[in-house]
Amino acid sequence: MKASLRIGEVARLSGCSPETIRHYEKLGLLETPLRSTSGYRRYDVAAVDRLGFIRHGRELGLDLRAIGELLALADHPDADCRAVDRIASRHLERIEARIASLQQLAEELRAMVTQCRGGRVAECRIIEALFRRGTEIQSPE
Repeated sequence: MKASLRIGEVARLSGCSPETIRHYEKLGLLETPLRSTSGYRRYDVAAVDRLGFIRHGRELGLDLRAIGELLALADHPDADCRAVDRIASRHLERIEARIASLQQLAEELRAMVTQCRGGRVAECRIIEALFRRGTEIQSPE
């Protein structure tokens, strides 16, 4: 398709701000668009699709480096898919580790909340536990 969309239209269609679109261009995630005779950036529908890919990847928690690697692979549809699987597997491992960490945090917060008996802040078990935990982390060994 002919490059016919201005950056504002692409932003609206993709859900990305014009600043984000320009940022992705600088990073090489999005091709530098053609310019109109008056100097405006002109995009095609493929750019909107690519921005959708980037946005969805970000929503899944992928960093821009991984998204760039996936886009490079997507640009070669006949290439072996094992590299895509490695990237996705690596990301899944990080997510699972984060989930385990968040579950541990939830248990710690749950214990603090169940110890709370109301009353004055000076006697608050939650405040006490947070101070105690902060001291444990910063203690020199």
